[in-house]
Amino acid sequence: MSDVEFGRMSIKETELGDGSCSPPKPHWYEQYLQPCIAELVGSAFFIFIGCASVIENSEGTGRLQPALAHGLALGLTIAVLGNLSGGHYNPAVSLGAWLIGGLNMVMVIPYWISQLLGGLLGAGLAKVLTFSGRYENATGAAFTAITSDGQLTAAVGGEILMTMFLVMTVCMGAINEKTRTPLAPFCIGFTVVVDILAGGAVSGACMNPARAFGPAVVANYWDYHWVYWVGPMGAGLLVGALIRFLIGDKKTRFFLK
Repeated sequence: MSDVEFGRMSIKETELGDGSCSPPKPHWYEQYLQPCIAELVGSAFFIFIGCASVIENSEGTGRLQPALAHGLALGLTIAVLGNLSGGHYNPAVSLGAWLIGGLNMVMVIPYWISQLLGGLLGAGLAKVLTFSGRYENATGAAFTAITSDGQLTAAVGGEILMTMFLVMTVCMGAINEKTRTPLAPFCIGFTVVVDILAGGAVSGACMNPARAFGPAVVANYWDYHWVYWVGPMGAGLLVGALIRFLIGDKKTRFFLK
């Protein structure tokens, strides 16, 4: 073993056969556990802000207040915690990231569990910290946009299209080498704002099973809940296929390299 000095810090590196040194291996905590904690904390903050913005929505603002709150909260949490986990906070995003090679397969289910637990925590905090009468009137900010079976086709289609826009922004802006940009947190947050403003009346513009799951459990409101799993997860699959087959960079595409 050889000591390599970086300022005041001494880092142990393994000396290879040719005399060069390999970079130190990341600690198991930073590689496996810390990203899950970041996903849980980020999901909790994002979903708390999202729920509170719906519950305490001022009269006359319509979808503008929830749209800005969701978008700004997501962009900020990605900027602050994104380097630890990638800043997914959404099972559909994690699915798309895994399909294009941006997430290790062994981390997919731990990410999903962390995001769902974060959703429960965020929705629970919203129940505790917001005015109870408004909480009950808003059904805990669970999604209530669908009121009849006749809306199901439009709602599922809307969730698929809006989530595709979101997942594609994440995958192309933060993962795909040819197109990724340091402005990814802003782009992702702005995408959420646009989706909610444009499609909120169709399905509520959830785009995130964890965002739907937490309030549904806390408020015990399950009407048409499956829509907010089928639509976003289907969108994650479609974006993964689209990038792998058509618009991904040379390293990501399966064909025509």
